[in-house]
Amino acid sequence: MIPVIETERLRLRGHRLEDFVPSAAMWADPAVTRFIGGRPFSEEEAWVRFLRYAGHWQYLGFGYWLVEERATGRFLGEVGFADWKREIEPPIQGIPEVGWVMVPPAQGKGYATEAVRAALAWRDVELGVGRTVCLIHPENAASMRVAEKCGFQEYSRTVYKGHATVLLERRA
Repeated sequence: MIPVIETERLRLRGHRLEDFVPSAAMWADPAVTRFIGGRPFSEEEAWVRFLRYAGHWQYLGFGYWLVEERATGRFLGEVGFADWKREIEPPIQGIPEVGWVMVPPAQGKGYATEAVRAALAWRDVELGVGRTVCLIHPENAASMRVAEKCGFQEYSRTVYKGHATVLLERRA
């Protein structure tokens, strides 16, 4: 049910139960969560997120993929689309929200841009051309660069759960 997408260096695939361990370790890393909520996730919080990935695919026909290096199968991170039902102004419910996260050793190598571009190409074909949004902490320069390279433009600055947030959109 979850499509597999391959790029030159990456494979985006559905999560498996055994993927929870590296996923939870990534979400527990303060360097990873610095701009995503500002604190490491507990194992319980990572498990809820992991289950939400599966639920998105089941109920909405889109969700998050695990990103692995094609040559080695090494876990690099996660990328995909969600409707998290965020309570945010301006509202974004019902609009596919793209997100990405990479383990520290995979950062700065272009993997996030490659994965997001592949996910967006899938989105444009499978979900139809339309608006996609993303939220980024204003100090997260690396993610802002990924968003820009993938065609996103800022359209609002707001606050989400007490943190400054930049809302960006891509209209394909």
